[in-house]
Amino acid sequence: MSTTAELLKGAAELFPDEVVTQAHVRHLDLPFGAGRFALITLDNGLDHTKPTTFGPQSLANLNVAIDQVEAEAKAGDIVGVGVTGKPFIFAVGADLKGVELLKKHEDALAIGKGGHDVFKRLSALAVPTFAYYNGAAMGGGVEVGLHCTYRTVSKAIPAFSLPEVFLGLVPGWGGCTLLPNIIGADRAVSVIIENSLNQNKQLRGKQVFELGIADALFEGADFLEQSLLWTASVLKGETEVVRAEVDRGEAWDQAVERGRSIADSKVHGAAPAAYRALDIIAAAKNGDLRQGFDAEDQALADLIMGGELRSGIYAFNLVQKRGKRPAGAPDKSLARPVNKVGVVGAGLMASQLALLFARRLEVPVVLTDIDQERVDKGVGYVHGEIDKLLLKGRINQDKANRLKAAVTGSLDKAAAFGDADFVIEAVFEEMGVKQQVFAEVEAVVPEHAILATNTSSLSVTEMASKLKHPERVVGFHFFNPVAILPLLEIVRGERTDDASLATAFGVAKKLKKTAVLVKDAPAFVVNRILTRFMGEIQNVIDEGTPVEAAEKAIEPLGLPMSPLVLLELVGPAIGLHVSETLHGAFPDRFTVSPNLAAVVKAGKRGFYVYDSGKPELDPEVAALLVQGDSVLTEEQVRARVLDAVAQEIGLMLDEGVVAEAQDIDLCLITGAGWPFHLGGITPYLDREGVSERVNGKRFLAQGVASVPA
Repeated sequence: MSTTAELLKGAAELFPDEVVTQAHVRHLDLPFGAGRFALITLDNGLDHTKPTTFGPQSLANLNVAIDQVEAEAKAGDIVGVGVTGKPFIFAVGADLKGVELLKKHEDALAIGKGGHDVFKRLSALAVPTFAYYNGAAMGGGVEVGLHCTYRTVSKAIPAFSLPEVFLGLVPGWGGCTLLPNIIGADRAVSVIIENSLNQNKQLRGKQVFELGIADALFEGADFLEQSLLWTASVLKGETEVVRAEVDRGEAWDQAVERGRSIADSKVHGAAPAAYRALDIIAAAKNGDLRQGFDAEDQALADLIMGGELRSGIYAFNLVQKRGKRPAGAPDKSLARPVNKVGVVGAGLMASQLALLFARRLEVPVVLTDIDQERVDKGVGYVHGEIDKLLLKGRINQDKANRLKAAVTGSLDKAAAFGDADFVIEAVFEEMGVKQQVFAEVEAVVPEHAILATNTSSLSVTEMASKLKHPERVVGFHFFNPVAILPLLEIVRGERTDDASLATAFGVAKKLKKTAVLVKDAPAFVVNRILTRFMGEIQNVIDEGTPVEAAEKAIEPLGLPMSPLVLLELVGPAIGLHVSETLHGAFPDRFTVSPNLAAVVKAGKRGFYVYDSGKPELDPEVAALLVQGDSVLTEEQVRARVLDAVAQEIGLMLDEGVVAEAQDIDLCLITGAGWPFHLGGITPYLDREGVSERVNGKRFLAQGVASVPA
């Protein structure tokens, strides 16, 4: 049997570029004469922008620190051991860069075993151990604390989570086994399954305490000092830590079943991680930690060698890295300042934009429209949303007053936009209307002002073609709901200049959006792919496949919602309009469904009614449908839809719509909520062999979002 040190040494050799975390041991005398105490601080020597992680060498360093305190505890030199982190960061888990490099199952198994072997030593020491969650804690950072006897947490923590299932892993260094044994299965399912699959939802310090993960909660300013005072009082027997008893009866089984229904609703059996985690939680009911840790090791190794985790890490890196450094964006020094924003239109989309610009840029925002009633309604909507933020405690009264004062309306474009630096239109999706709006705006704005369009499918070049200065027009396409979906497709028209583009990217960054540079091609990225995807679903329905079967065929992708529910969200009329636009551009690949046209003509808002709480085909829509007699199986539907999507992405890359396949995936993840476990879409198409079948080649090189060859 290899020792822990040997295991970690072997793993470290596979990962030469690890950012190594040190485990510094220092000694202090606890207050009230409680005794001498050893404090281990996890620190990678970098500031809070480079969070502390656990790679193999980092685990080895913690192991050496535990060797030291173990000897001191045995000798009676210390009364307890604490673990904390550097300022603002406790630890954020395994170093995923190292996980990506693993090629063999036994190497993956060593990572799981290495973490367990080090962490579980904390619970085996001869003295009590304390975790002081002083800052962000995720994954292995949370788990190292679960092995301790007691835990305290700072009120100031912004992010605390076990995000592994979100990425395609399980909490594999004790999380699945220990957490339900500390706080009960139901709460553990919420943290491990529900929060992870809910776009990696984070807990704050107060919630960590309320869930029972931590035994005490202290203010951030003097957190360590208060934690040590509390520690002294616990060790002296003055403070008794009472935890709620864990229900190991039917409640445990019900919690696991709840977890399975959450997983089914989110990933439809398409991604294994959630189910593996639930199996371990189910088995942890008997309190056998060793059996649980062995199961975690096995699950970790299996998942590390699977495509889902590689896709999850790829997706995570796209959002965290590529999303923050957009490919092809001009030098940011060319960007011009934006001190006032104009919004043409005061409908729902325009009002959402006005609110976003006001909140993020904190500059005056003026809405215009064709009559006073619409202007008042738009400004009223923004003011109402600001009041809601105030009620929820998200902003204070002073901030609410300033934001309301910043958002005004006017019927006079010259007065409204005469000193605006950035004007965005969000009017009816019709070329003639948009060209007229831009002509009116160009006549009154300063020469440096950017003219942005929120068009979802029309040509930015054509929109700008009749202006004196077409070089300052840029596509600025948001996704609905604006406050939630991060993507912003920034479209360069044929004559858009670098300064206008750089300004657009600068504004996007201040808006905290994920900006992707897109060529001026019909429907850009997300709408083009979704329209081809939805179009193929419509086609098989029109040809004769029942609606339910066509929808069910797509479930294994684990998309956030079914195609026809998505159509309802977008609005059938908008869906029809985009399909008509794309049919005009590419008539051989994009169809206009007569059934969809009939649904729109009848004024229906979607295909479903929700009388029973679940979506059921609306009888009035069913009566409108005219179908052929060609009925496909679910497998045939899925193959046809995926082939169409793979073909379209291949053509988009050939046309240079975006720089690389990575940008397609980034757009689908951040603009359409496509799952991390697919890596967007191209890793899935590669993994299933669709890319090669349709295009004769993979979208991504082997080892990118897949196990290295």
